[in-house]
Amino acid sequence: MEKHQPYGCAQYREEMTLLELRRRLNMPGLAEEDRRRIRREIKELERKMEME
Repeated sequence: MEKHQPYGCAQYREEMTLLELRRRLNMPGLAEEDRRRIRREIKELERKMEME
């Protein structure tokens, strides 16, 4: 049986941040520089959340 880590406020906050970054990435008219920055933030957060 798998052992699960407790799910707390920090994990919830990270998930909500990731969702917001993905939403912003799909906004029409977003400058390419902003797209690159958001993609970088998403990768960093996914790495932190061990989602790679």
